[in-house]
Amino acid sequence: MSDVRQEHWNSIFTTKAEDTVSWFQAIPETSLRLIRACNLPKDASILDVGAGASHLADALLEEGFTNIAVLDVSAAALAKTKARLGDRGSAVRFIVADLAAWQPDITVDLWHDRAVLHFLTEEGDRAAYVDALRRAVRSGGFVLISGFAPSGPERCSGLPVLRAGQDAIARLLGDDFDLLDAFEEDHQTPSGGQQRFVFTRFRRIHG
Repeated sequence: MSDVRQEHWNSIFTTKAEDTVSWFQAIPETSLRLIRACNLPKDASILDVGAGASHLADALLEEGFTNIAVLDVSAAALAKTKARLGDRGSAVRFIVADLAAWQPDITVDLWHDRAVLHFLTEEGDRAAYVDALRRAVRSGGFVLISGFAPSGPERCSGLPVLRAGQDAIARLLGDDFDLLDAFEEDHQTPSGGQQRFVFTRFRRIHG
């Protein structure tokens, strides 16, 4: 695990309120819409990578999903989610790991990434990310990746980001993944700013 990466994100999540960071969403409506489009059974295995203190797990529990895992490099972020969920958190698996070094020990029906891949600006880290994804996502499973679009911000949380369109994300995943949906959308930050995101939904066609 990258100590520098872990220290950076632990600092963010221990010094800032969750509803003040630029990526905050009280209800992750676009992610939920894309997840619903997958028509998964309620016991499907869903993994939210780079989850931070996202409210996606809360929303999935409310929709009746029973097999949820959240992964983040920051233990501080996951501690916030665990505290917020309370007793409901017993249905959620919390994984502290760096996606650029993680060796998955689970198989999932859906991999969800909102604004994580774009922080992996080094080619080796992106290759490790895809390797972890391929190990984790079963054949027929879904992959949802969103991040800053080509016209989006060049930096976030003090770090440079890699802006990418749907074609670049598709090339990164490779021919084993069929692109089902792709569109751009503006995210309004808590401070009132606008960030242009690209959203993609893929299905794995070969194991």
